[in-house]
Amino acid sequence: MQYESERIEYKSQMIDDIYKEVIAFANTEGGVIYIGVDDQGNPTGIENIDETYTRLTNGVRDAIAPDVTMFVRYVLRENKFIQIEVGEGSYKPYYLKAKGIKPSGVYVRQGASCAQASPDQIRQMIKDSDGDVFEEMRTVEQGLTFQEAEEAFARYHVNFTEDKYIALGLRNIHDDQYTNLALILSDQCKHTTKIAVFGDDANTVFKDAKEFGGSVFKQLEESYAYLSLCNRTTAIFKGLERIEKSDYPEEALREALLNALVHRDYSYSGSIIINVNNSCMEFISIGGLLPGLSAEDIRSGISQPRNRRLAEIFHRLKLIESYGTGIRKIFALYKGCAVQPKIDVTQNTFKMILPNRNADMPEQEALTVAAEKPSTEITSQMKIVLDYLAEYQEMTEEELQELLNIKKTRAYLLARQMSENGLIDIIGRGAEKKYKLK
Repeated sequence: MQYESERIEYKSQMIDDIYKEVIAFANTEGGVIYIGVDDQGNPTGIENIDETYTRLTNGVRDAIAPDVTMFVRYVLRENKFIQIEVGEGSYKPYYLKAKGIKPSGVYVRQGASCAQASPDQIRQMIKDSDGDVFEEMRTVEQGLTFQEAEEAFARYHVNFTEDKYIALGLRNIHDDQYTNLALILSDQCKHTTKIAVFGDDANTVFKDAKEFGGSVFKQLEESYAYLSLCNRTTAIFKGLERIEKSDYPEEALREALLNALVHRDYSYSGSIIINVNNSCMEFISIGGLLPGLSAEDIRSGISQPRNRRLAEIFHRLKLIESYGTGIRKIFALYKGCAVQPKIDVTQNTFKMILPNRNADMPEQEALTVAAEKPSTEITSQMKIVLDYLAEYQEMTEEELQELLNIKKTRAYLLARQMSENGLIDIIGRGAEKKYKLK
């Protein structure tokens, strides 16, 4: 017998730690484990070798994921000890099912001992096994929930049940683990969208900022609602005719935001950045163009999605039409405008710049602008809210949604408009937020 090494491990008896050793060898370069042999390599024997053999083979099959049995071979030696030959696995990381894909469940061989894998080692093993397509790789975070995704799918009348997860790309077929695509759609999504509002065109005079997190669907709804508040409507009079025009076409805002969310590189942790000033909105997403594409190609409608499955889901929900049409639509919406949208691309960023259509209004027309201030017209929904507050003094955001049978985003916009019009006060934030009469 040889001494213990990177490829050899001795165990005098069968213990549960044996599964960690199998995992460590499968995650590294393989090796041999001897049960019934002491640390010096001397056979000590196993009392009930048949029972131990059955327990061992069943345990390796049931305790380890993904299935490692095809890389494990058992040999009974002299009817005294068991030799376990473990080959290097092809779908790393292997881990204890009870612990999951995290350091406490993933082991590697370090010298003559078994050690927990570091987060970096785990990520590298996932990348090596799953390929370099980020959305298809297994996510380390497996405790995911999908409340926002379920609501989004229900809103667009698309089935979102667990039996669809593999087909949608949320789980892999090897060990039924969640993918990075699932993380992006989940309530635990770690990526965010940041919107900053500036008082000058150089983006140096800071006025307001919001950061939206959670599921990509939640970010879409809340970011669009906030951008809509920044999208003022300007009115001019030509004779007796009143002509209104918003700073930005609503569809252009929607398409620019969708493009940033669907095509950003989620393998980077940075946020989508949206800068708003008096002359333009800048949508900056992480990740430049894929190799072989130019800004002119994108403008012409040529598209190669970075996140193919995410794009397919947004297409299934009819949030996007087809690859490449969103950018073309933006330019079409600005047809005839003096200043056109612009695409700036660097190695690691993609920037879509939407010009403010009202920024360069002639001075004589600007004198008649009456849109900086929101309309003070009391709508039927506002009347219902005011009557309710007159009787009950206050209401929560949830009560507002129930009263008018509207979604959270619409409730937020309505309350914000009523507050700006001097009709109600908004007291507190988050779950403690309440609305009262002014």
